[in-house]
Amino acid sequence: MTGRPTLLLYCQHSLGLGHLMRAWALSAQLATEFEVTLVSGGASPVGLTPPSAVETIELPPLAQDADGTLFALGAGVSVDHVKAERRARLVEAYRHVRPDVLVIELFPFGRRKFRDEIMALLDETRHGPRPVVATSVRDLLVDRGPEQQAHDDRARALVDTWFDLVLVHTDPRFATLDDTFHPSVPLSTPVHHTGFVVAERCGPEPEVERRGILVSGGGGRFAESLYMMAIEAHEDLALASLPMTIITGPLCPALTHARVDSAAQRRPGIHVEHTVDDVCGAMRHASVSVSQCGYNTALDIVRAGAPAIVVPFDDNGDSEQTARAHRLERLGIVRVVRAAEGPRALADAIAGMPRAARPPFSFDIDGGRRSTDILLTAMRQQTARRFAAAGAPA
Repeated sequence: MTGRPTLLLYCQHSLGLGHLMRAWALSAQLATEFEVTLVSGGASPVGLTPPSAVETIELPPLAQDADGTLFALGAGVSVDHVKAERRARLVEAYRHVRPDVLVIELFPFGRRKFRDEIMALLDETRHGPRPVVATSVRDLLVDRGPEQQAHDDRARALVDTWFDLVLVHTDPRFATLDDTFHPSVPLSTPVHHTGFVVAERCGPEPEVERRGILVSGGGGRFAESLYMMAIEAHEDLALASLPMTIITGPLCPALTHARVDSAAQRRPGIHVEHTVDDVCGAMRHASVSVSQCGYNTALDIVRAGAPAIVVPFDDNGDSEQTARAHRLERLGIVRVVRAAEGPRALADAIAGMPRAARPPFSFDIDGGRRSTDILLTAMRQQTARRFAAAGAPA
């Protein structure tokens, strides 16, 4: 032990990889000031490793299918059994760490299916000295349609009851919490827009030669349609001589990867890889990037300066990527093609893209450091109040 304050960060990625990658980037920065323990509840990504300075506890993994149904990642194991085991392990982790700061990613703005274990975790904060409790959310929340108002009101009540602050990992010039969160009664809990959280990669480099088309689908669990769309578009391209690389992603099912690889082998000039160490760096070397538009992918596009086309994931009414894509398009950072438009539209968009790097766009990407400072300040203020209440000097 270093004598530094302790921090427990809970993260659950269920569909893609974005929540985990942001949690890794955030926890790496938090580890400069805290002893960080990350509790992760999703599938372990193939070929990727968490930050070395962070202790990681893996819960028995749960994931969601495209319809939002939970399933256990293990043969013959029921979801209810896994939920019970996860809840027990999560409480045990809290009691072991006894954190000075507890950060819960997305809840209660999302993660309703994991409410029982998260509420058990929050209930532990009532026993012993209470930590600073923060919720950590991305730039845009999902549109829940007719149930949006009821959802927002429930979330507001939970935040004001259990949390000390809200960390919103966005540049407020791009989006604010108020853009996608509208409770009937405003939050009384302080909200901090921290700037975007990014991993320490894809920094400034000399200009590189850009060549070929790079296709990526984030974690890759639900990107098969994008990969097949890109393969068909490549056949139609006036610039069909451009090589294409498809990165299927660390969560891409083996059968999906095999189908994509088989389809690609029937087309000259297309290469398929499972993962790469640095997608942002790969984008820097591409003439055109074609991708979905999750949080981390969008920031990779911004930092890489790549001419970019995005095909946002919108299955099951998911609105977040589409909203983000159109905001980026209005800023001139990407061109949006909807999946329903088909391979011909994607081919036309690729053929019409400029091959030169676009001017860099200056988003605030210092969210990791700023979140660390905010939590340190909140912890010190809480400690001072505790000493003052006890009548002792801080």
